[in-house]
Amino acid sequence: TGGGHCLYSAEMGAQLSHKLDVVQRFSQALRNNRLQLYYQPKVSLSGGMLTGVEALLRWHDPEWGWVAPTKFLPVIEERGMMTELGEWVLSEACRQLQTWKEAGLTLPPRIAINVAAPQIDEKDFAARTLAIIEQAGQSPSRFELELTESSMMRDPQCAMEVTQALVDAGFTFAIDDFGTGYSSLGYLRNVRFDTIKIDRSFVQGAAKNKADSLAIIRSVVALADSLNIATTCEGVETASSLSLIQLL
Repeated sequence: TGGGHCLYSAEMGAQLSHKLDVVQRFSQALRNNRLQLYYQPKVSLSGGMLTGVEALLRWHDPEWGWVAPTKFLPVIEERGMMTELGEWVLSEACRQLQTWKEAGLTLPPRIAINVAAPQIDEKDFAARTLAIIEQAGQSPSRFELELTESSMMRDPQCAMEVTQALVDAGFTFAIDDFGTGYSSLGYLRNVRFDTIKIDRSFVQGAAKNKADSLAIIRSVVALADSLNIATTCEGVETASSLSLIQLL
């Protein structure tokens, strides 16, 4: 931890034991196809039309029940499993698209997939992503890849090269949790993002009549409009918050 030394405590041992248990159980769920994707709709405020969906990972353990992503994703990333998980998510989203198509249902314009920092750091990420899409018989234009600002900071040059290759192939990109990371404005200039996702903390703050949150949302929307970039507000979960966002 950088502190020179640390005295052992029973709590440390319990935490490590729990992490190992999480990794073992999650690994079994991943390899036995026991994870699930839920699809959260993205709706246009102007016309109420479905503009896409976002794939959200969910894990139900036989003993623990539903495990929150905040409880297992940091452990999985720490153990170097995000690439394997990311490829499973993309493959499962492709399978779901095909299932909807065969059922004669109207397909969402795009499925948004979260991309973890360890994935974007890999120079062959673009090639592997395209291989999964092509093998499933899907088109890159059906997918939007979401990156956080912090994931772009780990290896900026590699991230820009990978994202450009994927843009050239037909994918669209969104910058997730905008306003909570680092060099937002620099990346809006150097990386071709199609959508800015305004972090839910600002939407929740605006719903509580916090003037600073409202000002930030207005500023981000104005900035995005001037750059011809779409905006998505996260965390619009009540009629009152929807009404508020529609007025901005």
